[in-house]
Amino acid sequence: MKNLTKANFNEEINNGVVLVDFYADWCGPCKMISPILAELSETHADKATIVKINVDEEGELAQRFDVMSIPTLILFKDGKPVGRKTGFMPKPELEKFITSAE
Repeated sequence: MKNLTKANFNEEINNGVVLVDFYADWCGPCKMISPILAELSETHADKATIVKINVDEEGELAQRFDVMSIPTLILFKDGKPVGRKTGFMPKPELEKFITSAE
């Protein structure tokens, strides 16, 4: 999974379905969801891209999308936000969330 910064954010989310994981290294639920997202990024590579944004390093992006707690997952389709979830989710729920934008 690719880490995004404000420098490459717009370019990366503009085409297709992109799930953005706003996280921090110290966040317990973020650590729990990360391996699930890594697995889904492989199994859904042909339908969606999953990327990460470290809120400690990219506070401006977190603020732009009103990220108040982490993990926050925002689903984009062709550059527009189409869904948002906060907190840990089991794999089936994450999979359903990703495929909702296909």
